[in-house]
Amino acid sequence: MRILKYIFLLLLLSLVALSIFMATQKGDFNVERSKFINSAKPAVYNYVNDYKNWEDFGSWTTEDPEIKISYPQKTIGKGASYSWDGKDGDGQMQTLFVKENDSISQKMNFNGTSADVSWRFKDTIGGTKVSWRSIGKMSFMFKIYAALNGGVDKVIGTMYEKSLSNLDKALDYEINTFTIKLDGVVKKPQIFYLSQTFTSEIVKINKNFKVVIPKIEAFCQENNVQINGKPFVIYHTYDLTTGLAKISICIPIKSEIFTSSGSDILSGKLEAFEGVKTTVVGDISHTKKGYDKTVEYSVKNQLIVNPIFSHIEIYITSRTDIKNPSKWVTEIYVPLIPKVVPAKAYIPVVTKATEPSAEQPLPSAAEPAKIIKTPLKTSEPKKPVVPKVKEEEPSEF
Repeated sequence: MRILKYIFLLLLLSLVALSIFMATQKGDFNVERSKFINSAKPAVYNYVNDYKNWEDFGSWTTEDPEIKISYPQKTIGKGASYSWDGKDGDGQMQTLFVKENDSISQKMNFNGTSADVSWRFKDTIGGTKVSWRSIGKMSFMFKIYAALNGGVDKVIGTMYEKSLSNLDKALDYEINTFTIKLDGVVKKPQIFYLSQTFTSEIVKINKNFKVVIPKIEAFCQENNVQINGKPFVIYHTYDLTTGLAKISICIPIKSEIFTSSGSDILSGKLEAFEGVKTTVVGDISHTKKGYDKTVEYSVKNQLIVNPIFSHIEIYITSRTDIKNPSKWVTEIYVPLIPKVVPAKAYIPVVTKATEPSAEQPLPSAAEPAKIIKTPLKTSEPKKPVVPKVKEEEPSEF
């Protein structure tokens, strides 16, 4: 019995000694890992910038099937956040600052351990170099956990290495998996819409879209305006030389309305038109390829593009509907000037009088002469070949 007391006392003293040792150790840490990601920088930045994608690459979520993740309304950009509760504890992450396609700054707290987290994205040949860094101070319990598992650099570093590897795999599939389908010439029905119109750098259109759409949605809600379909962008001009485009970011509405003078949200009507339609399934970074194929089809089939605007992109399925970029659907329309089908040339009928035969008596004064009309034989003009036009099914849009 006395031996058990000594053993218990020894264990207690060891625990106290370990606690004192841990408490006197520095809790500061600075851990960084980098990896080459086989995707373009804008795609990598946008993917990391949305916390809803973190459960697909964060090692603490992929290795814990029972983890519970909570998302607030805002998960993208400055002010975004999310939290989790798993087998190893609970944590929260918040975005403090973002620089488009360049860097992200965040604040993390995990079981009392706080850290300043930063991401840097750098263009490299064939992809992007991603650097992920944490600078912080360990809680007492995390000091013990780190000491028993090879040190803080190994614990956090291993977690970052696994997560970056998962990020590369997720992006390689989600961003680079896409299909382009040429639907041909269709008729697009008339559309009423609300919009904001301005000139933007082409590379920043996606960023502007994320800012403008919530404003128009809020306007519709405040004024009881019924939304009638998916948001879209009208490209009034599209200049790849200067990298600029004049655009209208739009939301379709049920019926025409008129906004007050001076409002930054304008009402408009897109008249029914005939155009070449292309459907892109995949990340929006591939819409440029879809547009190029649409124009190529028009040229190949000698279709005349209507200069009323460059083209339209309709976001049928997007980030708000599903988080997987490989399943997003975008429709592209390039307007056409309809070909006029010429009418058949009119050919007058020529009449020919017949000579009376010997057996056929001459007509009397009371009976007029019979005339036999014989049309001249002419070759019928060939019909011009006109591309078949499909009448697009009316939709919510």
